[in-house]
Amino acid sequence: MQREQGRHDDYGAEFETRSGRTVVAHYGRPERTHLAVRNGVGVIEMGYGVVVVEGTDAVDFVDNAVSNRVPAADGEGCYALLLDPQGGVETDLYVYDAGERLLCFTPPDRAEPLADDWSEKVFIQDVSIRDAAEEFAVFGVHGPSATEMLATLLAGAETPEDPLTFVRGSVAGAGVTVVSADDPTGETGYEVICRADDADDVWDSLLTRGTPTTPVGYRAWNTLTLEAGTPLFETELAGRIPNVAGVRNALDFEKGCYVGQEVVSRVENRGRPSRRLVGLELDAVPESGAAVMAGDEHVGDVTRGAESPSLSRPIALAYVESATLDDAGSTLGVRVDGDDVAATVVDLPFVEGSGRSARLPRYSD
Repeated sequence: MQREQGRHDDYGAEFETRSGRTVVAHYGRPERTHLAVRNGVGVIEMGYGVVVVEGTDAVDFVDNAVSNRVPAADGEGCYALLLDPQGGVETDLYVYDAGERLLCFTPPDRAEPLADDWSEKVFIQDVSIRDAAEEFAVFGVHGPSATEMLATLLAGAETPEDPLTFVRGSVAGAGVTVVSADDPTGETGYEVICRADDADDVWDSLLTRGTPTTPVGYRAWNTLTLEAGTPLFETELAGRIPNVAGVRNALDFEKGCYVGQEVVSRVENRGRPSRRLVGLELDAVPESGAAVMAGDEHVGDVTRGAESPSLSRPIALAYVESATLDDAGSTLGVRVDGDDVAATVVDLPFVEGSGRSARLPRYSD
């Protein structure tokens, strides 16, 4: 952990703990960093957990556990969910087929319990599973100039085009895997994966060679993904039924039944969920958990809010009762410091960028 912090110190990093892992909060002026990503390109070190699944039965094993179809071709990936028996999200994860193994990228505190849980469920399959977070570093490259920037640095391959596909090449002589991201910031995005031992050289190259690049912390990441309408695990997904969160890109409804899938299928077959994730514009920043009101009736809760650097006004994501959205039209109230602040329901994303988040909430009706 000390080594990871060291490569950020020269850029004036301030740190915080998220999900049990120390990450960069900001490098000073996170609102300026936010706008630099919207107008150019920025690089963030992602605080992923990593689970490696190896063996001839690896694809079948993981495919039977998660909500989406796991690709069986080297160079392809998917976004998926692990569900509990009630259909709630235990974790979200990106699964990449790297030929002889699958790499599963999770929220930082979910890798160890996931590896332990899956290891206990291996019986006669040819599968080995380990928590490998210390073996890798992952850098997100996001912004309208991201493709141009990576093209000047990546040797041995062209930047991938299709979302969640990847190529292998090198940056500054270090072997890297470059993934075409699903644009969670609402801008063109990639993730650069390397060995932990090469992380310092790759980080310096991404920031100092070629196109001018801005280092990004998690304060700016929060506002970028908020403006893009991207639900995050900790704030919008944990414990939620996927249909309610609207993350249809994580679901393959044609898959056979597995733990939690039956609940998701029942919700889908009954039509629209009781609540939906919506965007709100209002005149004050609400705290996470702030009540959403329709008159005197409590009809929802804010998941997170912030001052939007792009719009220069407060915005928020909230789960709101579907029937209320029909009855109340576009005007609700949000409790901020004990008072009801008028809030307008708006279409997501809040801001249109060079990309569009694949996790943007979508509903079947």
